[in-house]
Amino acid sequence: MYELIDEYVRRLVKESSPERTAWNMERVRAGKPAHWNYIDGCMLGALLSLSQITGDPLFANFVERFVDAFVQEDGAIRTYDPAKFNLDDINEGRVLFPIWHRTGQEKYARAARQLARQLEDQPRTAEGNYWHKLIYPNQVWLDGIYMAQPFRALYERELGQRNYEDIVRQIETVRARMFDPQKGLYYHGYDASRSVFWADPVSGCSKNVWLRAVGWFATALADLLEIVDEPEALARLTPIFTELMANIARYADRDTGMYYQVVDQGGREGNYLETSGSSMIAYAMLKGARLGVLPKDYARLGKQTFDGIIRRYLKAEGEQVELGGICLVAGLGPADNPRRDGSYAYYISEPVVKNDAKGVAPFIMCYTEVIRALPA
Repeated sequence: MYELIDEYVRRLVKESSPERTAWNMERVRAGKPAHWNYIDGCMLGALLSLSQITGDPLFANFVERFVDAFVQEDGAIRTYDPAKFNLDDINEGRVLFPIWHRTGQEKYARAARQLARQLEDQPRTAEGNYWHKLIYPNQVWLDGIYMAQPFRALYERELGQRNYEDIVRQIETVRARMFDPQKGLYYHGYDASRSVFWADPVSGCSKNVWLRAVGWFATALADLLEIVDEPEALARLTPIFTELMANIARYADRDTGMYYQVVDQGGREGNYLETSGSSMIAYAMLKGARLGVLPKDYARLGKQTFDGIIRRYLKAEGEQVELGGICLVAGLGPADNPRRDGSYAYYISEPVVKNDAKGVAPFIMCYTEVIRALPA
């Protein structure tokens, strides 16, 4: 069963270049040129992990060539615009650290410093959390925790002062503002001003629990628990992670172990089992168990989800293997896009695609954790 995965990933890499990847469906559909972005960043990080765990240099060599095409000698990143204050643009910076260590080229450290400068100046809510983007004032999205905080933790460990206090505090604020204790889950977004059209006027939260947003958050926490090397910070992050993992496990589909696009409304008309968020939850469970943060039984739950994705959505179609069931994109606003209102109807209306890296990358990340868990 897993042989299909190796074949699939190799094909995607061979069909991709820095100017056009086989996994960035948003760019392909829009006919847009290549740029520095979180979608490719997710995939590059997954490929580095796969290269590390399998020993196959194909994937790491591809990542090095890809990043080299964007990072200039002075550390400037081609197509990156820090003035947008877009947290999504930070995520790809995570691969700069292993490429820097691999090549010894200082331009990658310079590029990391440039991204860190954006975070130094990033607008914040009154409570101190990063705005998701400049065009989303006072808004905190779960997605943004994944996009910014693991990079920032890596930067602190590799080039900074190993000060994780602000990272932990921002996550604790998310727990305080965006967690629904009755559902045991987190809402997609929060508007600290409580003025945007999609926000509840009292809580400031969006209306529903979107699977991939929860997946981003869970994955960020799992990664931070491996990156952060300060005991007090780990002690504060761990219960937030273990609480979420225990709660979301209750929502798994009994037959596949997968999770629904709108997590707590499984069985409602139009809802569907979605690949990207399911892969993220499975990855977080497997990694949490490997790190000893979660009981070992979570590794079994994560693998059940991973195998369920394979059975349902990894298919040989003609001569090619395809991974389906991936929500292309979902967001909240901005004001001139009232369709993105956080409603149930909205989340199930977005296109479902094949082979997009927002699903493929966490699927590969999950695969590396499965490989790690196999008997020697």
